[in-house]
Amino acid sequence: MAQTKLQAIGLRHEYYQPRTGGRLLALDNINLQVDEGEFVSIVGPSGCGKTTFINLCDGLLKPTAGRIMIDDKPVTGPGTDRGMVFQDSCLMPWRTVFKNVMFGLECQGLDNGEGQERATTFIKLVGLQGFEDHFPHELSGGMQQRCNLARALTVDPKILIMDEPFAALDAQTREIMQSELLRIWRESGKTVLFITHQINEAIYLADRVIIFGARPGKVKETIKIDIPRPRDLSVKRDPAFLKYEDRVWNLKRDPAFLKYEDRVWNLIEEEVKKTMIQDQVVQNINR
Repeated sequence: MAQTKLQAIGLRHEYYQPRTGGRLLALDNINLQVDEGEFVSIVGPSGCGKTTFINLCDGLLKPTAGRIMIDDKPVTGPGTDRGMVFQDSCLMPWRTVFKNVMFGLECQGLDNGEGQERATTFIKLVGLQGFEDHFPHELSGGMQQRCNLARALTVDPKILIMDEPFAALDAQTREIMQSELLRIWRESGKTVLFITHQINEAIYLADRVIIFGARPGKVKETIKIDIPRPRDLSVKRDPAFLKYEDRVWNLKRDPAFLKYEDRVWNLIEEEVKKTMIQDQVVQNINR
């Protein structure tokens, strides 16, 4: 039986706005678990609390209620047992690839032969061998994210937390990085919690896909992805894969969120009409 690595129990989080005195409920009664060595993706509509959830997992936020457990121990703040990969590569421009990857180890006092060997190992694992002395501006977007990933892996976290790491990449590079991530995950054996808006990315990468409903975020459904591994990118065209995609899409389009979308588009339409009327008035005046 698989060992539970991460568990959310009765998790609730509110944001307080001191200027207005208002409170925004972002997450409500989140209960889920991620097993050791598992790759779990979370999808949901914009504003449903996905990023809030992983910030709670990383200890960057404290929950209003409930708790996050890692290896049966409560999360009380950031720690080296978690590695965070953000949407932006967040590389320090004055440091080379090697020095960026070494940063976490330096913070742990491991700027020695052992640390340098570990950094070299993960630079090779992510496919950046030969670019150790390059600066971030000399790398492509995909290479910068590889460096970002190597930096997170080098500190040897128990869980790798990834917040839409490929969102800014072009479509082709994004697909390549998805395939590379699976290779790295397979070779490193890490537990991964992955946030994305792209449904086929979530399905392709994950053992399970967790769907959050519209704000306040709740676990709407969890879908086990029974597609054999290793997975080639061509699997995205298989009928079984497309069925999963349709299922997640239908669940993701929460009725409450659809009403919200309708309101947004109505407001946009009204603003466009106002602009068109103003332009017409200006044109009439200038005639």
